[in-house]
Amino acid sequence: MTTDSVTAVILAAGEGRRLAPLTNRRPKPMVPVANRPLLEHVVEAVTATEIDRIVLVVGYRQERIRNHFGDGDDWGVMIEYVQQSTQLGTGHAVLQAESVVDGPFVVLNGDRIVDPAVVSEMRDRARDGDLPAMAVTTAVNPREYGVVSLDGDRVTAIDEKPEGPVETNRINAGVYAFSPAVFDAIRETHAPGELAITATLNELAATGSLSAVRYDGRWLDVSNLWDLLTVNAGLIGEPAAADPDGPALGDSVTVADDVALAGNVRVGPNVTIGGSTAVGSNATIEASAVVENAVIFPDAVIGAGAVVRDAIVAGNARIGPNATIAGGPATVVVGDAVHHDVEFGAVVGDNATVGGGATLTDGAVVGDDVTADAGVVIDGRIESGAVVRRG
Repeated sequence: MTTDSVTAVILAAGEGRRLAPLTNRRPKPMVPVANRPLLEHVVEAVTATEIDRIVLVVGYRQERIRNHFGDGDDWGVMIEYVQQSTQLGTGHAVLQAESVVDGPFVVLNGDRIVDPAVVSEMRDRARDGDLPAMAVTTAVNPREYGVVSLDGDRVTAIDEKPEGPVETNRINAGVYAFSPAVFDAIRETHAPGELAITATLNELAATGSLSAVRYDGRWLDVSNLWDLLTVNAGLIGEPAAADPDGPALGDSVTVADDVALAGNVRVGPNVTIGGSTAVGSNATIEASAVVENAVIFPDAVIGAGAVVRDAIVAGNARIGPNATIAGGPATVVVGDAVHHDVEFGAVVGDNATVGGGATLTDGAVVGDDVTADAGVVIDGRIESGAVVRRG
């Protein structure tokens, strides 16, 4: 069996509701970090190995993914698509690839960034028939993931987001090597509602057949809005190819080393762009603004004298002159969960307009198409399409 008979299946069908409003117009894997979609970083981890065929499992807003990646020519790989029309979990997503996979394959998540090394190792496991296999890494906050129990190099159990204390920081890294036999195993796992791959993995672990591949390389996960800032910072130090339409910088502009400026970015005089910042194509930062630890999407405008820290400003959004997103530790509520001491200034959705002199308090989330008057104070979450008036 040759290496080119191993296919990579990348799960990219999810909506990513916890990343709203950024996922109102784009699927989660197409949210940009370091000026490129999350999914592009995953695809490149695969193409850096000897795998030359990728199957993308798509669903929500799938045209954004299909239009960006096409047939894979630009990445030197063959890309095919299968559709998960209803998002019924990761096991169900893997099942959608059954019709186009006839040999061993590797599975990755389209929103989780890993090094090519772990993809290569899983490809080798697939090629050599040492299956099924699962990559295992460590996390500072293991209870937010699938906590893994091991016996030597065998997985004995995976406890998904356990409630109580955990005895290990080992977690499921979300990279797998399977044979087509896994499709029957998924079908035989009768889980109510959504069919998560974890249920199938636990069945395999119970039989002693699931091997662990230990991985301690880069593992960047985006679960919540502020994770984009962390992942962006983690990726931004990588050297990027010089852009022929490089940024137009005004006089006395200060740009930190770990900043990524896309093509056609316009930066006015006396601007300070601090570290861990990515500025997308055609974005404008006007005179004397300060932008630091931020993800600025394409076509956004940061007004003169504005301060934008620890923030995400989405496509075609406009931050008015002298508006302030001060940043710093915030308490953020997502659904039923309360997250404390998160370095998170604010998120401003696509096509939103924040008036001059406005202030966004720590953890503010401004929806798409919001119009906020000059001088307002925005606290908490503003629904898309809302108008925020003074007084």
